[in-house]
Amino acid sequence: MSNFVAVFDACVLYRESLRNLLLRIALSGLYRARRTARIHEEWIRTLLHQRPDLSRDDLERTRRLMDEAIPDCLVTGYEHLENGLHLPDSDDRHILAAAILGHAGTIATYNLKDFPACALAPHGITAQHPDTFIEHAFGIDRSAVIMAVRSHHASLRNPPRTTEELFDSYLRHELATTVALPRPHAALL
Repeated sequence: MSNFVAVFDACVLYRESLRNLLLRIALSGLYRARRTARIHEEWIRTLLHQRPDLSRDDLERTRRLMDEAIPDCLVTGYEHLENGLHLPDSDDRHILAAAILGHAGTIATYNLKDFPACALAPHGITAQHPDTFIEHAFGIDRSAVIMAVRSHHASLRNPPRTTEELFDSYLRHELATTVALPRPHAALL
């Protein structure tokens, strides 16, 4: 298991294709994926609001499976750090607090403006767009990322999807580099 730790913001976990890919890369041991119960609650609440056709029970099952798949993924006891942290959106302090306590090097988020470098640097943490995060993972171990994409593709059975349909789902989530890097290996996917 890698010593590199990443905390995922709720906006990253909200998107099924991205959530699935990030967790599959984490299962390779390339990094340790961390989150909190509060982050879980935020992505579930947002998804239920946007998609009333989904049930809380199904999303709670997804949450449980995520937590069971990645040992030691939940950061707890971070709340005491929140009041001493300053971010543009005070509602995001819990994410930075969890990253500090969880010894994360990165917060993966779409909301980069909410995690300015000047607030994160003193803690040795950076914020990265998920596409950049996956690009860095690819640079560390391209075969782990390719195998994660392959595993994700193989899991899509109901209905089955082509590699291009999988890539299209990544593109809908602003993951152009994530698509470009494994595309030359599409025959393996």
